[in-house]
Amino acid sequence: MKINQEKFELLRMLNKKPSASQRELASNLEISVGKLNYILNELKEKGLVKIKNFKKHQNKSQYLYLLTPKGITEKTQLTINFMKRKLQEYDELKKEVENTKENKDVDSNFSK
Repeated sequence: MKINQEKFELLRMLNKKPSASQRELASNLEISVGKLNYILNELKEKGLVKIKNFKKHQNKSQYLYLLTPKGITEKTQLTINFMKRKLQEYDELKKEVENTKENKDVDSNFSK
């Protein structure tokens, strides 16, 4: 199952604050409420999120977004993959910096 960055960030937000409003979530993700609703329904269909309505609450449009066990597993795997990519990027940048330093040392020795 392939999940893009927006879906990953949404899973993280829902895990932290399951009672967040759609407007709040959309604002944090910098997407429209319509797009957020589409993503939420997609996550629900994949079994990653359970959406509950507060039936006894005055504001009937208030929802609770809960990660399912499958959603928690998916979020954890995405987090691990994200960390692996960032560590790989770090290692690559570190090598570039080291190569740049070596080239600078060679150039300074050559010009003397």
